[in-house]
Amino acid sequence: MTAEPYVLVLYYSRQGATATMAQHIARGIERVSGVAARLRTVPAVSSVCEQTEEDIPADGPLYCELSDLRDCAGMIMGSPTRFGNMAAPLKYFIDQTSTLWLSGTMIDKPAAVFTSSSSMHGGQESTLLSMLLPLLHHGMIIAGLPYSETGLMSTTSGGTPYGASHWAGNDNMRAVDDVEAGLCRALGQRVARLVAGEAR
Repeated sequence: MTAEPYVLVLYYSRQGATATMAQHIARGIERVSGVAARLRTVPAVSSVCEQTEEDIPADGPLYCELSDLRDCAGMIMGSPTRFGNMAAPLKYFIDQTSTLWLSGTMIDKPAAVFTSSSSMHGGQESTLLSMLLPLLHHGMIIAGLPYSETGLMSTTSGGTPYGASHWAGNDNMRAVDDVEAGLCRALGQRVARLVAGEAR
């Protein structure tokens, strides 16, 4: 029996907003029949770029392994913004994927990105673009959010054509709103449709 194809939702979250977005994206993926979602995170790193967490997290999704990327049918990657770039723990993990690059394992798999920032103009779009760069080097097929998603035209917080986004507020306490959540689900569903070979 062939295992059900899955879309890997790979993310790092510090305050919880990016993790909430990942859950909405997973719900969108699972709207598509025959495609599963697999949530994975990455451990924190120290100032000398070594992992500082235990091998198995105390709660929440498991830490990602290279096999999760190797075996996925598609991937959606998320990070909070860090000065307009992805967070160091996610970058540290991605920097260790050269064996997958050498083997061409990720070529032609659909991919997308998402982010959260504490300020309205805190570098959401540049963070999304920074996450796309390694995915392009891996030969993945990039999927953004088309403007047929009406939330892109009505949002007053997060949401871009480059990927889903969220504005968490200065204290990081602003919840993911309905429009942002809808765009997250739409992004997950779009990548899952590409995996399933479905036309919109």
